Amino acid sequence: MPRSINEPNDTALLPEGLHDTLAHTAEHEAEIVEKLRQCFASHGYERVVPPLMEFEESLLIGPGKAQSRNMFRVMDPVTQRMMAVRTDMTGQVARIARTRLRNAPRPLRLSYSGDVLRVRGTQLRPEREFKQAGVELIGSDSTEAYVEIILLARNVLSSVGIANASIDLTMPLLVPAICRGLGLSKEVSATVRHALNAKDMGELETLDGEIGEISRALLAATGAADAGMDILNKINLPTEAREICGEMDILLARLKEVAPELSMTLDPGEYTGFEFQTGIGFSLFVKGVRGELGRGGRYPVEGDDSPEPATGFSLYLDSLMRALPEMTALKYIYCPYGMDMAAIADLRDQGYRTICGLQEAEDDRAEAQRLKCQYLWQADNVIEC
Repeated sequence: MPRSINEPNDTALLPEGLHDTLAHTAEHEAEIVEKLRQCFASHGYERVVPPLMEFEESLLIGPGKAQSRNMFRVMDPVTQRMMAVRTDMTGQVARIARTRLRNAPRPLRLSYSGDVLRVRGTQLRPEREFKQAGVELIGSDSTEAYVEIILLARNVLSSVGIANASIDLTMPLLVPAICRGLGLSKEVSATVRHALNAKDMGELETLDGEIGEISRALLAATGAADAGMDILNKINLPTEAREICGEMDILLARLKEVAPELSMTLDPGEYTGFEFQTGIGFSLFVKGVRGELGRGGRYPVEGDDSPEPATGFSLYLDSLMRALPEMTALKYIYCPYGMDMAAIADLRDQGYRTICGLQEAEDDRAEAQRLKCQYLWQADNVIEC
């Protein structure tokens, strides 16, 4: 039996987590990426374009270690070496900084955008291929580097029409520092870290002694940043952990000074997605939008010498597009066959998108409607279809 014309055939099927982006959606996404790039550039971040694939070992240095199991791999028939498709662009920018730009003056400000591909998605992000755009500030471990990056994240979201993003601050090194300071075993430390990351109050209630009290207090500190820091400052913490909290205290005070309007929350037990970071991290959320819009923080750029500190963030275009209002309707106009070329050019200058007839039509209005044009050029005038 012949297949129905409306029935999808095997050639139209795509693997799970992959999709085609069609016409207006693709154009809207490209427009947003360009706005992001312009905002990055206006803040002094220079664009770099790394390749989609690299030798596997290059992608597994530094930030790439956390994504090792999520990489597509292929044998390069030319070099007979294993190659991998990038799962994240941060590590590639770090490679460029430590090699091609190792002699460039610091701090180094770089931006990027491009597609990434992962073996599997997550519950919040089932997509396996999506676009990523972001910046990296390399060569400074100061509080001001955090401030610049967080404010740039706020500004770049505002540039595309998102003014209500919330910044969720994390301290991925805090719980390990507490566990070390209390001399806990690896097994107990792993239990504590997992329970706090999962917000598992039932598991935390089973913890006895000092670590139980501290863990439950850390969970209570999750929420509004000011209230959370008040709770953290009252906990008797080991020295290393207290220093981490002190760094967060300084950052919050500085952000309140320069951007008191920022909406900030605190999650001292979160570590998923921040495994490679060596300082404060943050995620960007918008209420009602599935998945985080972006994620950032501090991490080491490993090289031949001692690691360089870097602070940056990545935006995920799939989530970002869900947070944006719909694209303004485009104005398509049908230009009948034989229309004056100067008049067509003038319409384009006025913002119309011209669909030109390639042969005489029996009914120009009917042809315009068939081609989904909202407007028609008729008798030297623009008329609505």
